[in-house]
Amino acid sequence: MKSLHKKLVVITGAASGIGEALAHACAEAGADLLLADIDQQRLNSLAAALTGQFKKAGTNQRVFTQSCDVASEADVQTLAATAVQEFGGADVLFNNAGVALVAPVLSGKLADAHWLMDINFWGVVHGCRAFAPQMHARPDAVIVNISSIFAMLSLPTQSFYNASKAAVRAFSDSLREELRVSRKDETGSKYGIHVLCVHPGGIRTRLVEQARLGNITAMAANAESLNKQFKRIARTSPEQAAIAIINAVNKRKTRLLIGADARVGDFFYRLFPARASAWFAGMLRRQRKHS
Repeated sequence: MKSLHKKLVVITGAASGIGEALAHACAEAGADLLLADIDQQRLNSLAAALTGQFKKAGTNQRVFTQSCDVASEADVQTLAATAVQEFGGADVLFNNAGVALVAPVLSGKLADAHWLMDINFWGVVHGCRAFAPQMHARPDAVIVNISSIFAMLSLPTQSFYNASKAAVRAFSDSLREELRVSRKDETGSKYGIHVLCVHPGGIRTRLVEQARLGNITAMAANAESLNKQFKRIARTSPEQAAIAIINAVNKRKTRLLIGADARVGDFFYRLFPARASAWFAGMLRRQRKHS
């Protein structure tokens, strides 16, 4: 993809974190935006800011918002229908919405595990299935699925989060090969859909602050300590992450690691796949002990 200019970009989980940063960066690149989130109030504030930015710049860009729970297939299908009705179809889809759960496997609530998987994994599946049909007719169409370095490295109390992100990675790799084969649209033009899977390290978002918590004593003394610990190790800003993702989209990359921590973690995983998670968990325990 040479440019996002005049493309329709759809972003789930757009009201905060990486999603919000992507919205601003894509707007700066000249894209029209369809922004989705369950937090309609924050979504409205973001849309107002972007609309003001467009008016000030004198562009004819458009921003449209829609409340959407990605765990609901019906909600995501409705979002896809809006993309066609309001803009003629999506060019780029960012399956960004995600949540966190910190709880041991044996004592954590299975309802929380299902909640997380419904958003982190099934939300990605819903997005791909809903938007791919319309994107087949769009030149240079791209689907971006947000996984995590935790698709490779695992920590105690985050088994379900790890599993959801590993599932996104495997799903994206298979989907990429399925969509690589071009399909014909009604005019006879042939277009494929490119798939990028993103693995961020620690990004300074509200992910941990908004996480559902079980017994977290293996990781921190309390929720406040857990949040402080996350902020210490999260070295990358959402804005930096967004720029890296857009660059990867433009270069048609298939895999992106964001942050030095993600790159180092991936390096150790490749060298020592059976020991990398133990090494990573031990490093965090040592940091906690000396903090």
